[in-house]
Amino acid sequence: MKTKVLLVIFISVFLSTGQFGQAQQSAKVPRLGLLVSPSRSAAAQRVETLKNGLRELGYVEAKNIIIEYRYADGKPETLPALVNELIALKVDLIVTDTTNAAQAAKNATTTIPVVFTTANDPVGDGQVSSLARPGGNLTGFSILAVDLNGKRLGLLKEAFPKVTRVLFLTNVDSAIGEQRLKDAEKVAKALKLRLQGLSMKDTDDLEGAFERAKRAGVQGVLGHPSTFLVTNRARIIELAVKHRLPAIYPGTQYPEAGGLMSYGPDILDNWR
Repeated sequence: MKTKVLLVIFISVFLSTGQFGQAQQSAKVPRLGLLVSPSRSAAAQRVETLKNGLRELGYVEAKNIIIEYRYADGKPETLPALVNELIALKVDLIVTDTTNAAQAAKNATTTIPVVFTTANDPVGDGQVSSLARPGGNLTGFSILAVDLNGKRLGLLKEAFPKVTRVLFLTNVDSAIGEQRLKDAEKVAKALKLRLQGLSMKDTDDLEGAFERAKRAGVQGVLGHPSTFLVTNRARIIELAVKHRLPAIYPGTQYPEAGGLMSYGPDILDNWR
């Protein structure tokens, strides 16, 4: 009788510890938080490329990795709340895209690792200490936007020598937009070009902004990498063509969508 009781106890303990072991295994499935600045549709190709890169490393969504998606829909003011949602879900890692998203993540956590895919100037903007030694909990890829704007302006001037005034295509009605304009003006001056900042009430004012720029004597367009540009790229390309303004953009997706030309890193490869 005693042997039977001990056997029942042993089986009960074995089954319960077996279930506990399974629970531990399921708890070890990594949970990745994805914080994206544009809309789901605008970022679809980039997100799919990220997932392809994960598959190459053996991580398959819903099988051995969980991905939590948060999209800001082009509204940077929503990023802090979205990153807090990811933290509440106890994600193991946060992947972000833009400078604004990376900064929101940095402000929200000092312990969860954060990887940014397309930061403009992570050192100058204060996300990391240096490119060689980022420090803290952030690392990732820079698209060197500030440095490459000089090259873009040079190519625009080479292709259209008569251009002297260029529309700087990012909304300068923000502190970061204003700083980007100042940075670009330094390289424009060396090329004897004048930059015209784009000031808008909202994205519905894009056509009005282009008309004001045209009246101000703008002869060309420089597209600075930003959520604003990605979110509105189809409309921006349409307006540049309508106003007969030669434009250079920061990535291949713009010429593929009908834009004139581009110069910049392979953004999709950054995501992969």
